[in-house]
Amino acid sequence: MAVPDRSARLLARLLATSGTAHFVVPGPFDAMIPRVLPGSPRAWTYASGAAELALAAGIALPRTRRASALLAAGLFAAVFPANVKMARDWRDRPAPLKAAAYARLPLQAPLVLWALKVSRSAEA
Repeated sequence: MAVPDRSARLLARLLATSGTAHFVVPGPFDAMIPRVLPGSPRAWTYASGAAELALAAGIALPRTRRASALLAAGLFAAVFPANVKMARDWRDRPAPLKAAAYARLPLQAPLVLWALKVSRSAEA
């Protein structure tokens, strides 16, 4: 298996795992939804989970990998406000939880870059 293919499959697994978690344990995701968004947090949690599952499937398939990985990069950027909300909401929690919330913020950039790399390395 080529390195780009392995990277794509790993990204697909990450998205599939996260997308599944949105349905299995939606509560923590609900709490991250910015209040300014219309509708219920649960609807946003399910929508983002479904998007992650769809993108995972798209990245796993070579024919749709390029577009799906590019959309995944956009999704990773779009969820950044939820991570900011989580960091703000958790600023009074115990140090390990607060550290985890703050650690999520800079992790979005490598995820975006990873998805862009997978998109660029996909066959046209």
